[in-house]
Amino acid sequence: MDNQTFSNLHFFNRELSWLEFNGRVLEEAQDTNNPLLERLKFLSIVGSNLDEFFMTRVASLLDQINEKSVKTEPSGLTPKEQIERISVRTHKQVLDMYNCYNRSLIKSLKIENIHFIKPRDLNNIQLDFIRDYYNNNISPVLTPMIINKNQPFPLILNKTLNIALLLQDKANDNPVFGTIQVPSVLNRLIEIPSLESKKNFVFLEEIIKVNLTALFDKYNIIAISCYRITRNAYLDVDEEESEDLLTAVQLSLKQRKWGSAIRLEIEHGLNPLLLKLLEEELEISSEEEYKINGPIDLTFLMKLSGLKGYDALHYEPIKPNVYTNLLEENDLFQSISKQDILLHHPYDSFEMVVNLVKEAAEDPDVLAIKQTLYRVSGNSPIVEALAQAADNGKQVTVLLELKARFDEQNNITWAKKLETAGCHVIYGLVGLKTHCKILLIVRREEGFIKRYVHLGTGNYNDVTAKLYTDLGLLTANPYFGADASAIFNTLSGCSSPSHLYKMTLAPINLRKKFLDLIHKETEYAKLGRQARIIAKLNSLVDTEIIEALYNASSAGVTIDLIVRGICCLRPKIPFISERITVRSIIGRFLEHSRIYYFYGDGEELIFLSSADLMKRNLDRRVELFFPVEDPIARAKVMNILNIALQDTSKSRALNLDGTYSKINEQGRELLINSQEIFISPDSSGKFLDEVAATSPEFVPVIS
Repeated sequence: MDNQTFSNLHFFNRELSWLEFNGRVLEEAQDTNNPLLERLKFLSIVGSNLDEFFMTRVASLLDQINEKSVKTEPSGLTPKEQIERISVRTHKQVLDMYNCYNRSLIKSLKIENIHFIKPRDLNNIQLDFIRDYYNNNISPVLTPMIINKNQPFPLILNKTLNIALLLQDKANDNPVFGTIQVPSVLNRLIEIPSLESKKNFVFLEEIIKVNLTALFDKYNIIAISCYRITRNAYLDVDEEESEDLLTAVQLSLKQRKWGSAIRLEIEHGLNPLLLKLLEEELEISSEEEYKINGPIDLTFLMKLSGLKGYDALHYEPIKPNVYTNLLEENDLFQSISKQDILLHHPYDSFEMVVNLVKEAAEDPDVLAIKQTLYRVSGNSPIVEALAQAADNGKQVTVLLELKARFDEQNNITWAKKLETAGCHVIYGLVGLKTHCKILLIVRREEGFIKRYVHLGTGNYNDVTAKLYTDLGLLTANPYFGADASAIFNTLSGCSSPSHLYKMTLAPINLRKKFLDLIHKETEYAKLGRQARIIAKLNSLVDTEIIEALYNASSAGVTIDLIVRGICCLRPKIPFISERITVRSIIGRFLEHSRIYYFYGDGEELIFLSSADLMKRNLDRRVELFFPVEDPIARAKVMNILNIALQDTSKSRALNLDGTYSKINEQGRELLINSQEIFISPDSSGKFLDEVAATSPEFVPVIS
């Protein structure tokens, strides 16, 4: 069945698939087998994910509707039809979030003596405490506002919590609207004293509410309710017309404050007059309103999850593998020279990467350091080391991506710091985000120049490296070194990589490389040979790649996909994708590594990449795709794939109708948590032997 024509029935909608992913995160918050405070984290992440989804994806669709677009996406839906289905799904998801919060988490917290208290339930000592706290900490930063003919409706900032008031003027009985922003600079939860061994918290907005009479003493208060708006935060930077990209991004960031309102969250029971005024002033429809049965904006739960003294309510801390005296050599450079090193974070410590940059900064034999940075932490030791290297007289070049969504301001700050330190900071190629992760260290050894390279699937971020699963390859292979130098020359705009020995670069030829690898596997299957593809990635959206996978499956290729988030491919379609399985692993760590395996007629090709299989990654970003060739490193990647494919604890299978069901609900008896296995460094190989001996379903990677 060569190059079939596929219809919209063969593709899932991208946005609805993403909402299914967020639903799987919500399931982890609902799962009582997870530690209680970890469940709070999951629910906070669900809320934070929805915020970003509305600010970017929903905002984009609404822009298309405003432009009268009726263009359909691969699943056949117009922008308006997508918005209608998204609205139904998100309203249900918000309802499920607050059912989890009210019916499960609050009750479980009470059992652990952690309470959210209403001011009306406080004793006199506690009331005195919050009165003093209000006068000393809250009142000085409040700005109450009245809306009338002399004072227009104020700018309500994106994602801020606010209190709406319906007031009555004592002088003339006229109804008046008031609003006050709950200060985001203060803690949302205020701990109040208790004589018992319990934690009592009052919400900041509740303390403000009981003091509103003094703030609006000229008025009688008729009704009070909290509300929050989400604005269109799409960042549009005209790189072609901008002489200074740094300044252009800074100006665009300010525009986010003024984006149109696209979602209104309101406290359940909001006064109808208040609601009508908000609808009119924000130009928002009832379909864009979300009535909240609980505290608006559950992202505060992330901070609450960090409560001290509740270790039993968290996952047990892991002890990442720290490479000391690696391979019995004296330093990192000697170790990397001896053989390639594959790091699997967070199970292998990210400190090795940080220490490599630090050592390079201080090593008198290091001549130059070049590195790409996409998202880094707020107090990045890598950035500090790069600045120190420049101060030590080394040639330091940093490609810092200013357009990393919602990290723009952080990256602008780092760009200025690095430039001040003497680093050569570049912002990449016009019209393309630089998303590849690459570090190049040039060192003089015995009169010759030697290059050391680190390539990764994840960011150079020491904080998220403890939370995301990623892979990094350290190598002194001269072919990789030559490729790295050529790529940095391309990124600085000085040349085009006419030939790369090992790496493949998007948007130049990565799409072609993927398609060629899939087509070769397809041809092997047609010849009756063994053929298999395994891919572990975050998102699968690109229609051309999906169609190639459909053709491969039709030809007889066995395809196993581990797709954490969005998947537009529909598995198990008769005669088209019968040989394709799709699963998603959602657990303690965010699965972020991208691994691509092709049987290759027995050659067994293994690649790592910074790229997901999305049009933006293949056509509008600078991405890297590189082979794993060292036998030990290859075995480690094979091991990762084998164990991930056997997960029955945190893995869900994608069904033909777009829903997901847990693997352990499909008749599998052996409960396997892949992430827990990786935490124990010596257990992986032993585990696979045991599974192979006891589980008839076990199908390992070919090797």
